[in-house]
Amino acid sequence: MAADSSLLDHNMSDTCEESISETVSADSTLGAYLAHRLVQVGITDVFAVPGDSILSLLDHITAQPSLNLIACCNELNAGYAADGYARSRGVAACVFTFNVGGLSVVNAIAGAFCESIPLLCIVGAPHSNYYGTNATLHHAIAPLDFNKELRCFEPITCYQAVVNDLEDAHEKIDAAITTALKESKPVIISISSNLPGRPHPSFNQKPIPFCFPLKVSNPMSLEAAVEAAAKFLNKAEKPVLVGGPKLRIADACGPFVELADACGYALAVMPAAKGLVPENHPQFIGTYWGAVSTEFCAEIVESADAYLYAGPIFDDLTCVGNSFIFNKEKAIVVQPERVVIANGPTFGCIQMKDFFQALAKRLKRNTASYESYRRIYVPEGLTLLYCNPKEPLTINVLFKHTQRMLSSDSIVISDAGDSWFNCQKLKLPQGCGYECQLQYASIGWSIGATLGYAQATPEKRVMSFTGDGSFQMTAQEMSTMLRCGQKNIIFLINNGGYAMEELMNEAPYNVIKNWDYTGLIHALDNGEGKCWTAKVHCEEELTGAIAMAMGDKKNCLCFIEVIVDMYDTSKELLQFVNCLAAPIL
Repeated sequence: MAADSSLLDHNMSDTCEESISETVSADSTLGAYLAHRLVQVGITDVFAVPGDSILSLLDHITAQPSLNLIACCNELNAGYAADGYARSRGVAACVFTFNVGGLSVVNAIAGAFCESIPLLCIVGAPHSNYYGTNATLHHAIAPLDFNKELRCFEPITCYQAVVNDLEDAHEKIDAAITTALKESKPVIISISSNLPGRPHPSFNQKPIPFCFPLKVSNPMSLEAAVEAAAKFLNKAEKPVLVGGPKLRIADACGPFVELADACGYALAVMPAAKGLVPENHPQFIGTYWGAVSTEFCAEIVESADAYLYAGPIFDDLTCVGNSFIFNKEKAIVVQPERVVIANGPTFGCIQMKDFFQALAKRLKRNTASYESYRRIYVPEGLTLLYCNPKEPLTINVLFKHTQRMLSSDSIVISDAGDSWFNCQKLKLPQGCGYECQLQYASIGWSIGATLGYAQATPEKRVMSFTGDGSFQMTAQEMSTMLRCGQKNIIFLINNGGYAMEELMNEAPYNVIKNWDYTGLIHALDNGEGKCWTAKVHCEEELTGAIAMAMGDKKNCLCFIEVIVDMYDTSKELLQFVNCLAAPIL
């Protein structure tokens, strides 16, 4: 995750005084109003799949000079792209037609909801005159019921706005956008197809700027929590800090690092929080992920007599079955608005960043846990990674060379599967971001997310790692990357199928049809010369491909297909499967 990214801090202010307050376009229509509001919250690109009920709305979006419409190959991919975009910009928008479009994006919206990503999902609805009738309409689920689509979205959005009348349209649009940003969750805005081009006096007025009053902690609750936490940690001999994924939505990454600076404790992260803490921090010890933790990290976390978890999510993938050791009696758990100490008192109405800033002033400096780490740490020996340059390529050799590619201008995106574990072992330079979808874990997510993230952050170069099974889910969006002129590097790890599932349960259905992947990319490019591809079988070919991607082809899309054996996996995946398969199978 990008260390400087906050889902609530996205070129907007937390106070009214610093809010953006441009005037509305001379086109005082609903469509122009919505487009202007998207620009106000920092959106410059909108992902869409055209459909008959949104054509008028898309016209108004394209008419807004500050917005760029990106037409995707399908709705699922567009939703994934919006997810990736929001991880960089803090919010994103996607637009689809009634039912067939809206219901196709449900999986992507569910993932964003699960991962606390604010998305504005805008769907077109039939003409407003059809409300209250029994008409038979195309795309409708008979009998006609406009609420069926919304009911599908209710569990995976935090607000549902139905705009079928101009009188209160601006209020509903503003309420949806505000709620998405406040809750850091997706919302759905349903707009009747006949309304985007309609003017109304409310759209001709200067809009009230979006206003997000600064959240404050209850002073008495904050003081009590800090006093209890300081007493708990100051009596510990080897306390540690562990950062979790909710650091981002709490906008507390900076204060958490400042706390680490002040207390001297060893500093680890949970897997979904990789990239939120600078990995060049002097006390950083790696990723704590139970049995598949980075080397020497688990020994320190699990031997600590006290630990502070900042914004954790304890799902089954993070806990790796039962291998994740967490003793509530030794823990302080800090969530965005509450603190729980040692399975005992809970303190509410506390902002995470306020808690860290106050606690940093009350803790005694204690470097014992980090000193223990330094005593057991053995630098990685690379001898075993060297092989005959023409021998079949292995995963370890691939990621040895990947590590050397990273810089402050890089972003790493990992799809579900073995790439999770291999990317966790990468040491991110200062400014290098990392994104994965660990909790929802929808395979194929990375291709759409790469499109969105690269579009949001053109100054960075995205390096995306995906398996062949994942790639076959969402491969079409490589076409959109080419159309947008992106310069991503896609590593497709071709091992012939679903390796994780094969390790869980060896069966023929885990083997997939092999594609001519590099040929597919050239077919999508269609002779335009916007891409470069390579298929590598050995280290010699890999180093040559990387040199080309980082050199002569640095300004175009690069696709490197890496051929490996299905059973050439990281040791962490083998351990993960052993721990996870038992409760599943």
